Amino acid sequence: MRFGNADGNRIMIAAHRGVSGGNIPCNSLYAFEGAINMGADIIELDVSRSTDGELFVFHPGMERIFLKSEKRISQMHSSEVDKLRLVNQDTMQTVWPVPRLREAFELIRGRAYINIDKFWESPAEISKLVREMGMQDQVLIKTDADEKAFKDVEEVASDLPYMVIAKEKDDFSESLLKRNIRYVGVEALFQTDDAPICRNEYIRWLNKNGLIAWGNAIVFSYKAILASDHTDDISIIGHPGKGWGWFAERGFNIIQTDWPL
Repeated sequence: MRFGNADGNRIMIAAHRGVSGGNIPCNSLYAFEGAINMGADIIELDVSRSTDGELFVFHPGMERIFLKSEKRISQMHSSEVDKLRLVNQDTMQTVWPVPRLREAFELIRGRAYINIDKFWESPAEISKLVREMGMQDQVLIKTDADEKAFKDVEEVASDLPYMVIAKEKDDFSESLLKRNIRYVGVEALFQTDDAPICRNEYIRWLNKNGLIAWGNAIVFSYKAILASDHTDDISIIGHPGKGWGWFAERGFNIIQTDWPL
């Protein structure tokens, strides 16, 4: 599989932590299966690492909410993590364990791309597993726009498709194109519609240079503005043109959403 869709033919849909709700927990194998069945092109997932180095699909710091655990996975042995069970939308325990990253790769392989969030917390370990499973052309890794992060990618993940997370403006793409990095595009974060990083001409420049633009319609917290007011929320309540449609008009190549269907 070749990552990227910069030709403008179709917007790719990224499912944030899969599709969750009701009795299906986010970041579970069932959430990923559901997202694929709803037509998602990309599955976004989070990674935590146990004390013995096992990689699990879980958002670090959310253990109290999604596992009813006061301990973080980073403080547990993998045997302890395996005994935990995810909770559903009503915070009731389900029968489903925390999946290992290897299991998620096996489920999604050849069916969708995989955006590995929190890659920067275990770059060497994640990169090793990606290569071991032959997934170099199916994953997407990201980091903040930080020189240390760029160097880490060069050192341990130069063969993996890489996207920088940039806020308001892009001061990095021209230099990243010249580095030993498999650079594929930008995740754009912005608070207002006139930010340089969300202008049509900027996105056209990215596409002209073989790069893609990722926009976020998700609302993780109302205090953390990711894309002005162009959200899943406004789309779902009857104004999709102001939400998802706005990303399309601006020329974004990928939209991350909690509602892929």
